[in-house]
Amino acid sequence: MDFDMEKWMRDMVSPGEKRPLPVLSFPGIQITGNTVEETVRSGRLQAECMEAIADRFDMAAVLGLMDLSVEAEAFGSPVRYSSQEVPTVTAAIIQEEEEADALQVPPVGAGRTGECLAGIRQVAGQVKDRPVLAGMIGPYSLAGRLLDMTEIMILCYEEPEIVETVLEKVTGFLCDYARAFKEAGADGIVMAEPAAGLLSPGLFREFSVPYVKRICQAAREAGLALIYHNCGMVEPLLGDIADIPADGYSFGNAVDMARVLKEMPGDRIVMGNIDPVGVLRSGTPETVEKAVTELMERCGRYPNFLLSSGCDIPPVTPLANLQAFFDSAQAFYGK
Repeated sequence: MDFDMEKWMRDMVSPGEKRPLPVLSFPGIQITGNTVEETVRSGRLQAECMEAIADRFDMAAVLGLMDLSVEAEAFGSPVRYSSQEVPTVTAAIIQEEEEADALQVPPVGAGRTGECLAGIRQVAGQVKDRPVLAGMIGPYSLAGRLLDMTEIMILCYEEPEIVETVLEKVTGFLCDYARAFKEAGADGIVMAEPAAGLLSPGLFREFSVPYVKRICQAAREAGLALIYHNCGMVEPLLGDIADIPADGYSFGNAVDMARVLKEMPGDRIVMGNIDPVGVLRSGTPETVEKAVTELMERCGRYPNFLLSSGCDIPPVTPLANLQAFFDSAQAFYGK
């Protein structure tokens, strides 16, 4: 039976105590004993990693791994793997308009997308007390990996038709990928679109928002909740982000969370934004407690605020720091 996502989302925007929802999955390798490379290549190990985090920490949902190389690799991008770092795309595969036209859209399940679907299918069969949210890249961020992150910004001005061709293809794929996650048992999706945070408002409206909206529509039609994640410096883009019909929004530590909350819809989840590297990875339990308490004191009065990290938490983040994150949130509500 599907998780009651309408009730879950109502609870997340209502006054009262809430379990945090950091972008937390990869540190589970410290519990399972597997490397990052082993985990991202295996749906079974991904599920074990997610379950380990769900068992250890009182999160509001179970999150799929935020690996933004998966979809690009399915399109043919080369990827570098590591035992302790998240995989990264190493080179563009499109330089010319002819290559954009010839780009083949892979079937859902190609490459490691099939392992990600298998991981969600397994964890959805095991975890019943909270929703399962799959991870997926956003359209502009995927196009940027295929075209090169610097080059795509130049092309937006000089040869926008190349960017549009790639965006059309990747958006169709991502809509199908979202539907496949629903069939695998996911209750929702966290879609990461960080590269779009580098765009001007005009380019953001042209090269990201319309394509994101199509994926939101596909998710809604499939019965999936969708949380939009952008960890860039997006304060100039907040009005346009608020126009994206997502069920929730996740922001990075580059922005002032209190300002963000004032500008975002009060009836939708707004998540953020403890620094995942400077505070959670490199800090101590004491500095984590201080950062969480300060953020909660500034933002906890907003009913739709949900404590989170500003982005994906690195795999080797100390588990003691993560425990301090959750303990500090609970202590705030206990005051």
